[in-house]
Amino acid sequence: MPSRFRFRLPVDPYIAALLGTVALAALLPARGQAATVAGGASTGAVALLFFLYGARLSTREALDGLRHWRLHVTVLGCTFVLFPLLGLAARGLVPFVLTPQLHSGLLFLCLVPSTIQSSIAFTSMARGNVAAAVCAGSFSSIVGIALTPLLAALLLGNSGGGFSARSLLSIVLQLLVPFLAGQLLRRRVGGFLTRHKKVLGYVDRGSILLVVYSAFSAGMVRGIWHEVTPLRLLALLGVEAVLLGLMLTVTTYGSRWLGFSREDRLAIVFCGSKKSLAAGLPMAGVLFGAQASLAVLPLMLFHQMQLMVGAVLAKRYGRVAAPEPGTAAPSLSRA
Repeated sequence: MPSRFRFRLPVDPYIAALLGTVALAALLPARGQAATVAGGASTGAVALLFFLYGARLSTREALDGLRHWRLHVTVLGCTFVLFPLLGLAARGLVPFVLTPQLHSGLLFLCLVPSTIQSSIAFTSMARGNVAAAVCAGSFSSIVGIALTPLLAALLLGNSGGGFSARSLLSIVLQLLVPFLAGQLLRRRVGGFLTRHKKVLGYVDRGSILLVVYSAFSAGMVRGIWHEVTPLRLLALLGVEAVLLGLMLTVTTYGSRWLGFSREDRLAIVFCGSKKSLAAGLPMAGVLFGAQASLAVLPLMLFHQMQLMVGAVLAKRYGRVAAPEPGTAAPSLSRA
């Protein structure tokens, strides 16, 4: 019974770790020289993360999925067109429901790429097209490396801490260069990454925790958290619930209207309605600087919400199609 309850309402243990890191930053924020060290370590961690992302993504497998181009275009349209449009529409909620800073974070959430592992896990549970979900998630991640910062520059402007030539250089050096280096060295390091997958998973998560600690420490030192009241947080949760509901509705009925098969529709629903915490957090650290703590808050909340709702929907869809005996559900904890 306890395991069934945990599946119905999955609380991502990584979210618990993130919240613990936020609490640590609130109690013991890095100041002075410690803040400089934490910032430098965070910069290196971001570069390492995107090197590993590049080394893990199989460009050949992604290109092999081009035969499903209609599905991938649909997912990319949901991720980088429809989501941003809804984020822009939420500007009408400022200042009555959301503060300008929380809206910037919500809009940034709408700009980040889709997930890979969580989307695959839910698609598999629902008996959908897992291969298409793998390709769609990979395409979204590859495109997002370049498109998310460009969209942030266009739509957020100076509201995100200032997008300048210096920030553009930081994006190139911390995100694009390590990612491309990982792609180029994939053949040489791919075997090592596969053999040490579990250990490198801890490296991934530890690096993101370091980025979060550095960002939230800067926020505490600058005193920006007095702008976030419990009422504002509840309002943000409500807005994100509506956002997720709209995207699930559009992907469900839109994919049916476009004539996709049931298996492809499930891949579109779970890939087109998700956002990547793993990609978004380090990007926010580069794009928002000292304002990153407020910028990542909507993404952290949305991540947990999409896991809980996605698990319930995947289980419901999976009951419609008879599951294969002995099939194990993939882990949901990764972004």
